[in-house]
Amino acid sequence: MHFFGQLRRMAFLLGTVASLSLGTGTEIAAQSLPSPFAQVLAAEASSVDAVAEFYRERNYTPIWTAEDSLERRTALLETLSRAKDHALPVDRYNVPALIAQMSSATTEGDRARVEMALTRAFLDYGRDLKSGIIDPKTVDKGIVREITRPDPRALLTAIVGNNPSKTLRDLAPKAPQYSQLLRAKISLEQQMERGGWGPTVSATKLAPGENGPAVVELRDRLVQMGYMSASATRDYDAAVQAAILRFQIDHGLIADGVATETTIKELNQPPSARLASIVVALERMRWLGDAPLGERHIWVNQPDFTAKIVDHGKVTFETRAVIGKNVPDQHTPEFSDQMEHMVINPSWGVPRSIIVNEYLPLLQRNPNAVSHLQVIDGSGRVVPRGAVNFAAYSARSFPFGLRQPPSDGNALGKVKFMFPNPHNIYLHDTPAKSLFAHEVRAYSHGCIRLAEPFDFAYALLAMQEEDPKAVFESHLKTGRETTVKLDKPLPVHLVYFTAFPGSKGQMTYRKDIYGRDKQLFQALEAAGVALPALQG
Repeated sequence: MHFFGQLRRMAFLLGTVASLSLGTGTEIAAQSLPSPFAQVLAAEASSVDAVAEFYRERNYTPIWTAEDSLERRTALLETLSRAKDHALPVDRYNVPALIAQMSSATTEGDRARVEMALTRAFLDYGRDLKSGIIDPKTVDKGIVREITRPDPRALLTAIVGNNPSKTLRDLAPKAPQYSQLLRAKISLEQQMERGGWGPTVSATKLAPGENGPAVVELRDRLVQMGYMSASATRDYDAAVQAAILRFQIDHGLIADGVATETTIKELNQPPSARLASIVVALERMRWLGDAPLGERHIWVNQPDFTAKIVDHGKVTFETRAVIGKNVPDQHTPEFSDQMEHMVINPSWGVPRSIIVNEYLPLLQRNPNAVSHLQVIDGSGRVVPRGAVNFAAYSARSFPFGLRQPPSDGNALGKVKFMFPNPHNIYLHDTPAKSLFAHEVRAYSHGCIRLAEPFDFAYALLAMQEEDPKAVFESHLKTGRETTVKLDKPLPVHLVYFTAFPGSKGQMTYRKDIYGRDKQLFQALEAAGVALPALQG
């Protein structure tokens, strides 16, 4: 039977049960003794306090199975049947099982169990769509983002008090990037139905001026991907070069218009790989939820190796960034916080992990090693090296710290930007400027280094100073460590998107530098999220 025909039949059956045994939902409240329906529903709802309270306050009036609930019930079942539109696990909500349970309902107790089954399905769907399918902390220890799960009672109250179809639509994240990702998902799925992007490029490198079959493969691939119009050229001409340049920009590659080995490798990625990145990005957007990012906020997308200041949805400042190395315990974590101040001419308090793993072995071999660092006690006082027997301590027992005073060669450069957090992560300057010319910039111990930290500081201070550059430089010239508070704390979001809409709405893709997307996609698959198969 067609799905909507099934819904009409279920409406008739449930209405019959309701009218024979209980009448409309409002009659429950009028009964002096709990009906069998209310008794069973109370027992079914008791496992979740918020749900039990919701129904108790309604005197167990049903919201799905009363005679007047057809519109709400139909909207829910239609929505659940289309859960894959949001890359959600359709089988988790099990619409066929719900319909079968509705079809077989003949008693008040059966109807109460149907009522609760529909409530559970609705709450599961609302939870997944509003805040994500997967708990981020179960995927990777570097994902330390705190997510807010929706209140079940609030969800139930909303579906009862408003247009049900609109309420169900409004569960999705409202950020425009989420809608853009959904459109990209649909486009890729349609491309896969048409057989993908055609043959891959067999050459390992192609450059402007070349011609022949390999250039034709490159041309055809670019046409199928939408980077150039249909063409009969066999030459690596200006049109092909321009298309490659746009492709490189969209994929975070060195943009020179030459189809290098790295560029061709990215070109040959199948649409299913890009679709997987989008599915993961949708889940990450759900983790962010509808909590405001901040009218002005800092956005550090780790796979993009950039830090941006965003004002009212527009990027007003952008700089290249270096993130943590791709080695255990040095990955930059994912979380959000509030930037409170900057420190000009900072000292570098060497993290404990670096002290015991890298510097203590050097000091044990040579007490004068790393001479640019001061040995300090627990109160921050400098301890003469000659007074310390480094060989007497292990990594666990070493009682001292190491600090680098403000200097031109300080590891933090001339300024650091602080959002105090338990992970000891912050943004800062660096003397190692050459690393910003690299395509992949994962070199730090976890903190984020900025290519243009002074300009970043000016942009932050512009909100509270008439001449932010003069204020910054007046502190800088003293050579003294100086804390400058931000008048208004600024939200900072350290995120990890390998697929994200660009400034012009086009999809951009980045490499999965830490392998987190791979782990998250595997978790989504295990939860029941499935990609369509490539056709043709």
